[in-house]
Amino acid sequence: MTTPAGVAERLTSLVGALRAHGVRIGTGESVDAARAVEALGLADRELLREGLAATLLHGTGQRQVFDPVFDLYFPRGVGGPEQQAAGREDLRERLAEALAADDRALMLRLAAEAVDGFGGYGSAPESDGWSSYQTLERLRPQTLMARVRDDVRARGGTSGFTDRLLEDEIRRRIDAFRAMVAAEARRRVAERRGRDEIARRAVRPTADRVDFLFAGRDQLAELRRTVQPLARKLATRLAARRRRASRGSIDLRRTLRGSLSTGGVPMRPVLRRRRPARPELVLLCDVSGSVSGFSNFTMLLVQALHDQFSKVRVFAFVNRVDEVTGLLERGAADPEGLAARIQSDAGVTGYHGSSDYGMALGEFAERYEAAVGPRTTVFVLGDARTNMSDPNLPALRGIARRARRVYWLNPEQRSRWGTGDSAAPSYAELVEMHECRTARQLSALVGRLLPV
Repeated sequence: MTTPAGVAERLTSLVGALRAHGVRIGTGESVDAARAVEALGLADRELLREGLAATLLHGTGQRQVFDPVFDLYFPRGVGGPEQQAAGREDLRERLAEALAADDRALMLRLAAEAVDGFGGYGSAPESDGWSSYQTLERLRPQTLMARVRDDVRARGGTSGFTDRLLEDEIRRRIDAFRAMVAAEARRRVAERRGRDEIARRAVRPTADRVDFLFAGRDQLAELRRTVQPLARKLATRLAARRRRASRGSIDLRRTLRGSLSTGGVPMRPVLRRRRPARPELVLLCDVSGSVSGFSNFTMLLVQALHDQFSKVRVFAFVNRVDEVTGLLERGAADPEGLAARIQSDAGVTGYHGSSDYGMALGEFAERYEAAVGPRTTVFVLGDARTNMSDPNLPALRGIARRARRVYWLNPEQRSRWGTGDSAAPSYAELVEMHECRTARQLSALVGRLLPV
């Protein structure tokens, strides 16, 4: 392939930045992208954008990450129709014309093109990536002396210049161009060192990587639109796990007994078949404040998976508990209005509007004791911040004693557990608690923790 070194470095960095944002790009896609650059060229930047998107992305949802990252690594000064990284001879020809006319603005643009086309080196993220020495060695502007001198004479611009003075003037212009190339390379080095950091931190993540606690209204709406595709994927995964589990485990005693007919060699393993019984699922969800976005998304996801379980019951609370299973079922066609329906139709608050985990756990254990049994897996969703009230550990201990499993999904960063009014470490001693800050983490946890 003949992809210029500087463009190859940018493409490699572009791929690295996209991978850091969770876009899965393999070697094959990277090679296809390089071939796209070679085939499309750099003259039409938007055509290049679409070509790279077609070769690197796997869905339209990834464009919100791709487009700003592409703009970082292929800015309008790179590959645009006015500043494309031209071929060496074409660039030398235009440089000779700019030197003959002493056109400083054009010389500046050509310096940027020269660094883009011939100054790039290294593909490692930590490399500076741009060299004025390499640019000038490849372009060799000093060899344009005779061509520029003849051009100046042809223009009639030798008035007041002897041959010696004219050559000195052309050398001065070439030295000025060399200084422009050096300045452009230094600027690119500084840009390069900061660009990867910008790509990591300033580009909006995909919906599945948005932190639930800091997601805006538009981001939460986008997340809710991903519920059904995610549920289908998880349902397929759960069905595969259920098929594997239904095969059963080896019954060692019966296998060894059967091996007597083959001289003690266990030729025919005997499996201990599982009794097929779909488990029950209970969700206990904090719907207060910023935690409500996380809880609502999880409720919608589990509701979409209800066919995988014999029974699914969902309870919501702020400082009082109420069952909202019916609200979820009736409002399946309107996920946007779930939070409003819960607040208006369910009794989730008492005499104040702050979350009270101790009171909610105690009320759940008292009023809905029959909802939890030996086949029930309970998921508690919330940040475990008690607003300095009693965490009521005995209530959670009682729920864990009755249930098959209890998992706590906490949308807060693990490093914040136990700070301020967080009772997360105390609850984590009684049940298994997991950090669950994004839809990607939630998908992995649900696929791993949901019973089969």
